[in-house]
Amino acid sequence: MDSHPPANSGILHKSIYYSLEYIDIILGLTFSIVAFFTYNSNILISVFSSAVAIGAFSMTVAEIADILADRLEEPYASFVLTFSAVVVEILLLYMIVANAADSNQGLETVKGGIISAVIVDMNVLLGLAVFIGGLRFKEQEHNEDTSSTYTTILLVASSALLVPSIINYTSNKEKLFEASIMIAIILMVFYVFIFIFQTKTHEHFFKATAKSRMFKLKHKHKVEHDDYIFERLPNIANFIAIFVLLIIIGFLAEMFAHHGMYLAKEYNISFGLAGLIIAIISVSPEVITAIKAAKDDEIQRVVNIAMGASTVSIMLTVPILMLLAYANGIMLTLDFNAFQVGALILTVILAWKTTDNGETNYFEGISHLMFFAAYATIATLYH
Repeated sequence: MDSHPPANSGILHKSIYYSLEYIDIILGLTFSIVAFFTYNSNILISVFSSAVAIGAFSMTVAEIADILADRLEEPYASFVLTFSAVVVEILLLYMIVANAADSNQGLETVKGGIISAVIVDMNVLLGLAVFIGGLRFKEQEHNEDTSSTYTTILLVASSALLVPSIINYTSNKEKLFEASIMIAIILMVFYVFIFIFQTKTHEHFFKATAKSRMFKLKHKHKVEHDDYIFERLPNIANFIAIFVLLIIIGFLAEMFAHHGMYLAKEYNISFGLAGLIIAIISVSPEVITAIKAAKDDEIQRVVNIAMGASTVSIMLTVPILMLLAYANGIMLTLDFNAFQVGALILTVILAWKTTDNGETNYFEGISHLMFFAAYATIATLYH
């Protein structure tokens, strides 16, 4: 009796493997088609489908960026991951601005999206990764100079956003817009110095320490899948693939924003919750990348992604969105409400306390997740 399995079973297993390997692309294409064909007939399905498609293609972007990051050294590896995610965030928020130029709720949703992106990065991304990594390895080591530098940067940036918010209570809209422009310029200039600090003068602040590298190598169980098409492509081809995917995401973002704001008004969704939904869509691929890194004991990459993305979200997203809005005749001001700025500053303080000693554990991850749960509760009810 022949005990060997049939030859076609290997083909079946390989087919299932490839289906799972490319599930994000399959989902992205499927839901893109659904969103397109229901655009004028069923806006609820269209909005939902475009959101899922954006998330799926963003996952592909994150996977390609992760491959590029593996080929680069820190801090450049994390730059690829954070910038690819922030571009998705900018596309989504800009489309909201463009489709809600005359709507105060639309502009408030954009502001909520900016703050929520940082809240999600620093609490959901960092919290989940630290929690899962802590359960697997008990304690994980990272370069304490990384978190110390980033929390200082984020505290300064968060404080800067207080300026337009305070002026909003004492001056007219024209003065508020002028103050917003000045703060946006200051943030951009500050980022130039940060970039030089990260890439030229103090690169070692953003790399794993010798101790954490040894700890990582001791427990590393990472498996490379060389059959994945993007693993076989050269760097330039992968960068082109990311660019093409971002164009597709841009079209989907326009579809999502066009009807999304109408649905938000129709169902009386608070601008806080709407901004939070946008943030989760744009940040979710980064979250999965960070969880994978934590499970491979690469907590240094987790810290770089979470705090690096938050830094870029404030210092580049804000000026770029203001510029794009102004080019379309829209005065986007930075008068965030007390709840948003307060949550942002408290998030930075919490991140400082949980990462300042260069070690993380699952309890610190839980602390961030509980903070996010409280934020999401208020954001859902805050009108």
